[in-house]
Amino acid sequence: METGKTLARLQSVIETLLGPDGCPWDKEQTPLTLCDYVIEEAFELVEAIRSGDAEEAREEIGDVLFLLLFIAELYKRDGRFEFRESIEETAAKMIRRHPHVFSDLQVENQEELLRNWENIKRGEKQAEGERKRVFQSLPKGLPPLLRAYRIHSKAARVGFTWNDETSADAQLTSEWDEWRQALASGDAERQQEEFGDYLFMLTEIGRRRGIKANAALDGANRKFLRRFEAMEDMAREQGTDLADMDLETMNALWAQAKLTTK
Repeated sequence: METGKTLARLQSVIETLLGPDGCPWDKEQTPLTLCDYVIEEAFELVEAIRSGDAEEAREEIGDVLFLLLFIAELYKRDGRFEFRESIEETAAKMIRRHPHVFSDLQVENQEELLRNWENIKRGEKQAEGERKRVFQSLPKGLPPLLRAYRIHSKAARVGFTWNDETSADAQLTSEWDEWRQALASGDAERQQEEFGDYLFMLTEIGRRRGIKANAALDGANRKFLRRFEAMEDMAREQGTDLADMDLETMNALWAQAKLTTK
């Protein structure tokens, strides 16, 4: 089935759900009540992608798309806008923001490309009579680690960052020293602040090397869980449980798990 017909079918399902003989729960929803579901489904999609499960990703993409169409239909029924307008606006925006693809603009590297992207975005808002702040479009609900990455990225696009890797690395060392000083001070509030500063700077160190802190930490989490589960399996094979082992024995199992589990 063609994509257009498939979307039309899904749209028809939504219209039926919201129709006179539709689902009572669906008919009570508003764009606001569906916000948490959008977040939940987006996280499930990310989980499927990161786990490498294409079949699960296929399903989750459908779930996310269903919610987007559902919300658009609610706005349409409220007389606010139609889904078609969202698509047309986004298509026009992407063409406008990619002059190096759809026009004859030449860019030397990705850094210049991203700077141009930010300049175009600011120009759009100025054309609308609005003076936009650099971080105005940054969603407040982003997870902190992802938010830190986006803050550094946007700051760099306007030139507010360290000139080279050596300077950035020196700043990370400085933040580590301040964290150690905070530990020595015994001041819990200062420790939390300096620990946050170190994480914030570490995120920038990764960004400058093409590493996204949120994804990197997610990978580390998954690796730890795989290895810990391997430890649990080995403990069961020995007829015991990790909770009944001392740290030295668990460390020995951990070393084995590292050898057998990526």
